Amino acid sequence: MLRSSFSRSLRTIQTRLNQMALHVGAQNSAAEGLTLAEIPKSNNFTSKLPPDPAFETPEASHSVSREHLGPRLVKGALYTYVRPEKPEDPELLGVSPKALEDLGLKLEEAQNPELKEIVSGNRFFWSEEKGGVYPWAQCYGGWQFGEWAGQLGDGRAISLAEITNPKTKVRYELQLKGAGRTPYSRFADGKAVLRSSIREYIVSEALHALGVPTTRALSLTLLPKSKVIRERIEPGAIVARFAETWLRIGTFDILHARNDRDLIRKLAEYVAEDVFPGWESLPGAVRTPQQGGSAADVDDPPRNIPPKEIQGKEGEEQNRFARLYREIVRRNAKTVAAWQAYGFMNGVLNTDNTSIYGLSMDYGPFAFMDNFDPQYTPNHDDHMLRYSYKNQPSIIWWNLVRLGESLGELIGAGDQVDDETFMTKGVSEAQAPVMIKRAETIISQTADEYRTVFLNEYKRLMTRRLGLRVFQESDFDSLFSELLDMMEQLELDFNHFFRRLSELPISELETDEQRQARASVFFHEEGVGGIGNTEESARRRVGEWLAKWRARVLEDWQGVDDGERRDAMKRVNPKFLPRSWILDEVIERVEKKGDREILGRVMNMALHPFEDSWNEKYREEEERFCGDVPRFKRAMMCSCSS
Repeated sequence: MLRSSFSRSLRTIQTRLNQMALHVGAQNSAAEGLTLAEIPKSNNFTSKLPPDPAFETPEASHSVSREHLGPRLVKGALYTYVRPEKPEDPELLGVSPKALEDLGLKLEEAQNPELKEIVSGNRFFWSEEKGGVYPWAQCYGGWQFGEWAGQLGDGRAISLAEITNPKTKVRYELQLKGAGRTPYSRFADGKAVLRSSIREYIVSEALHALGVPTTRALSLTLLPKSKVIRERIEPGAIVARFAETWLRIGTFDILHARNDRDLIRKLAEYVAEDVFPGWESLPGAVRTPQQGGSAADVDDPPRNIPPKEIQGKEGEEQNRFARLYREIVRRNAKTVAAWQAYGFMNGVLNTDNTSIYGLSMDYGPFAFMDNFDPQYTPNHDDHMLRYSYKNQPSIIWWNLVRLGESLGELIGAGDQVDDETFMTKGVSEAQAPVMIKRAETIISQTADEYRTVFLNEYKRLMTRRLGLRVFQESDFDSLFSELLDMMEQLELDFNHFFRRLSELPISELETDEQRQARASVFFHEEGVGGIGNTEESARRRVGEWLAKWRARVLEDWQGVDDGERRDAMKRVNPKFLPRSWILDEVIERVEKKGDREILGRVMNMALHPFEDSWNEKYREEEERFCGDVPRFKRAMMCSCSS
């Protein structure tokens, strides 16, 4: 009896050990990555949302020539099935190793001929014999520079499939930018030029490395036989890029403009259930500080609301669609806070360039800040400075109000949102005033939440960048605001300041004389800038700020070796950023001089921005890229054309 029990126990233990071994083996396999052929692929977007009625199936689209898939109005749909144009003799210029890893692919896939065929548009994951996932282009609209632009859509972007990393379970939509005309190309050619493609390829991965939410870039492909006319004739290129979703505020805009209330609801449900982790993951009722709550309430509102409470009748003031709206608002508030903290400007924050997931996206005339100037916009067509650095938080909110208008009927319906009469007939004339008032109230309350989430995230990031462990309210004026004023008036480089501050030992800042002596580390090579400033006055002003900063560091890091503080600062303050002048040099060397290696070196620096050095052989080049921005290349501007 004992022997039998003992044998059973041994078998049970052995079974568990075998299961553990299998589990570890599976984990190791996932850690190593899969091939492109092995990676799980899906088409949730096209299977759950309505297609272009002219081409309702992949077969219908595939059976016609690409000329029949050209520009036109598409109604009652969120996408069109359309395949990429096949380019001649594509050259794979680069693959991001970090992108491969995050997608769940083997690093060796960078050399896989199949990957080159896929990311150049010569192959996709569907065949007439076996089926699979057929490519598509999204339909959306947008408010551009404050004016309604009508139907826009993926005019040169074509999504290939959704692929899921089996280890992280994160699903990404893989897309080609520059893959040819679609029904949404309007008067354009559906192509992208090498110049803008290099910029997007590098900055996507750079922002991710900084911790800023962003769409990503997998690869860059040159199309040597494709000549594209912009300001001049330029070589064409394709960026293979990916994101958790490519849905944007403009996707709701076009449906709202067309009064397609059924599709607005269907899209909102898709976003909550298939893009976000489900209705229960959305924020619950919370009061902002302006409403008597605390900052902590807004930072971490109640979530995980039981599904039955969400799917049934809900509280009159805030139903599940209001919570969906708040989730989108909160995500965008955190992203724009990260832009402000790292001095990044998108350059064209139209609603069609604003992600419902809170991702930085659609990179055109973007830039990182050189000398701190809140008025700076990198877009030379933005004469009114609508999308300048200082305006980004308010413009993102303006865009989110447009989203609130699109969701207004659903938000305003309150606990009647699932009533059959409301769903089929909409709002009655008698109900309209109450519902409009409710929607306006919720959007107004969400404005307070947006402001609070933005400020909390901005304070958190700036606190880390300044090497402090705990934020104090007095820091906002005495350190943050004073620092920005000083940077602007002395024309100091925004990001260099933080990195160089990271390298200053507290022991060298004990006296006024020491602080003023060390102040020169923040000045440009040609000396102090700004009207009316002298070397002496600039040193004095920087020294005064350093005195306040030093006092806070000593308070926060009491009893801790100063080396820990410097290391912590270096982990959040990049030495390298892909600034405009650097990208221009990379473009020149790749396009005109045939230099292919520079692209990989700069991408490596972008992927590891906090390092002190990257490649000893090219140390001189690295230091030049990380050093003083050439005087006449600061605050560069470029056009939207790409």
